[in-house]
Amino acid sequence: MLQSKLLSKTLRESPKDEVSQNAILLTRAGYVDKLMAGVYSYLPLGLRVLNKIKQIIRQEMNALGAQEILMPALTPKEIWVKSGNWSKIDVLFKLKGSGDKDYALGATHEEVVTPLVKKFAASYRDLPAAVYQIQDKFRDEPRAKSGLLRGREFSMKDLYSFHASETDLEEFYQKAMQAYFNVFTRCGLKARLVEASGGTFSKYSHEFQVLTESGEDNIVVCNQCDFAQNTEICSLKVGVPCPKCGQGVQLVKAIEVGNIFKLMTKFTKAFDYQYVDEGGKRQPVLMGCYGIGPSRIMGAVAEICQDAKGLIWPAALTPFHAHLLLLDASKKKQADQLYQDLIAAGYDLLYDDRLESAGFKLKDADLIGINIQLIVGEKAGDQVEYRFRNDSAKGKADFNQVVKLLEKEYVQ
Repeated sequence: MLQSKLLSKTLRESPKDEVSQNAILLTRAGYVDKLMAGVYSYLPLGLRVLNKIKQIIRQEMNALGAQEILMPALTPKEIWVKSGNWSKIDVLFKLKGSGDKDYALGATHEEVVTPLVKKFAASYRDLPAAVYQIQDKFRDEPRAKSGLLRGREFSMKDLYSFHASETDLEEFYQKAMQAYFNVFTRCGLKARLVEASGGTFSKYSHEFQVLTESGEDNIVVCNQCDFAQNTEICSLKVGVPCPKCGQGVQLVKAIEVGNIFKLMTKFTKAFDYQYVDEGGKRQPVLMGCYGIGPSRIMGAVAEICQDAKGLIWPAALTPFHAHLLLLDASKKKQADQLYQDLIAAGYDLLYDDRLESAGFKLKDADLIGINIQLIVGEKAGDQVEYRFRNDSAKGKADFNQVVKLLEKEYVQ
């Protein structure tokens, strides 16, 4: 991609109507554009990052044996009344259609997926079953001021599993838990498992929280063991002994990036979903649900992976494999050839071919935060200067050695 043709442009000043760091940086660097509070357009750079997150999630969900589907976002009132959530979920977007019919935009999809799977998995032979989707969700969020971390429209991956026994549900639940840790690690985040209230869905749940001072959630943690609870259910005070190891607990801030619930029969009972066992008797189907927000992950990474200069994307999420910067117009021929050679080798590059000063280009590159910068200019002489945006390495390489440099960083 030639940067001179890139739709988005960087901003020197922070947007005045943003307060969260992720929204400020992603807007300034040209990844997103705000339409209104809690609603963003993903520009070419931002969509590349979001799609990489989704692909990582798909790989881990597929490895669990879950099958991807896509359910409607527009849903009828009747299914929400049946579950009891038409009046319980206060952030549900409700609207009127023709014939004075009532609808809701999908805030979650238990009401849709339960009767859907019921049609196809009615026997013990069909269980367990697991389906997932990646789709935009809609919630009338009253505090939509945290950029991608708290939106009114946002990307969500929701996985639903259906089981004939608690043992089977627990086994899948543990596997899903590990899959979630895999997702966060691959996205460059260190997540912590936190016990939490299940809200309207279940009595208890597990959240995946990333510790950071910019987080919206407060959690009680022990630094000596894995004890962690959301303050909504935790009665412990700072400094009191940890119930697991006896060390003092602390109150820290965090960003929630995922949650999982054992729904048991909450929704299967509401929709009369039972299975026929080996003896021909009808038995209750048990259910679990597992949510990850791809857009929320993107916001969390932007909050954590940055410095005073701008964003620092992890290698797995960087919108392009490298950012090629031409700082010396007399070397345009060499830079053009390197660009073509790297594309031919299977790498995606953002090539800054603009007629701007070297300082302007370097500042833009740091703000955008692509993993590797390849600089063709006076300082490198007949070589290419390379810099890793996270400052892990820098140096010079011959033009014909740049492919090997990228091969070490990325597995094709």
